[in-house]
Amino acid sequence: MSTFRQLHYRDSPLVLPNAWDVGSALAFADAGFPAVGTTSFGIAASAGLPDGGGSSKAATVALAARLGRMSVHITADVEDGYSDDPAEVAEFVAELEVLGVAGVNLEDSRDGHLVDASTAAAKISAVKDLSPDIFVNARVDNLWFGEHATVEAVLLRARTYADAGADGIFVPGLVNPEDIRRITAVVALPVNVLAHPSLTVAELGDLGVKRVSSGSLPYRAAIDRAVDTVTALRDNRQAPTATSYWEMQARLVAFSRASGN
Repeated sequence: MSTFRQLHYRDSPLVLPNAWDVGSALAFADAGFPAVGTTSFGIAASAGLPDGGGSSKAATVALAARLGRMSVHITADVEDGYSDDPAEVAEFVAELEVLGVAGVNLEDSRDGHLVDASTAAAKISAVKDLSPDIFVNARVDNLWFGEHATVEAVLLRARTYADAGADGIFVPGLVNPEDIRRITAVVALPVNVLAHPSLTVAELGDLGVKRVSSGSLPYRAAIDRAVDTVTALRDNRQAPTATSYWEMQARLVAFSRASGN
């Protein structure tokens, strides 16, 4: 089995599905994905909370504790590390590593705004000092929040995080092919983008992308399909097919037994 790090250095991009609970993670693993991430939006929304501001911290830890027992690699979306103190962030990530987590996403923003790059870099450095084997995917949020939203500004932050010890660079909101090519040509680390309907995974790979995350898309699509399912029933249309109760139950029973529950 390839290590989580090795999955970022293949000919084709790593497609990373992002789960919001055990059931979704098991389904992704059963579909053959070698690694599964968590989504802070999906986790927060499942609890009736808006994304950001640390709202998903407790649920993320609880989910990581369960998913870490799976046979696939797990990487956790931990927002900005839930603290301004690099030492506290490092200790938090170290606790996740003990639970079986192979990687984390660390954002360089808070409450929808960029923080100073040196602040994010200090967290990355502290995490790598304490947990050198953890794959730190440093998220550069210039384009996502529309602040200093230029390729040059993204590259400046990416270099800072690479120097701090990051293992990958995540640029959500990066969708323009020419911008993608410019960034991947300069950044030596694996570049991660969010899936977008305008580009296939193969096309992103041709542009130099090494990881494509689904983000909250599966959660949002699942909600849409759930609504479509019940409206079909209400409107006397044929109900859509779905994985059987028995197949999903068997998956959960196997996981529960393997986990010692």
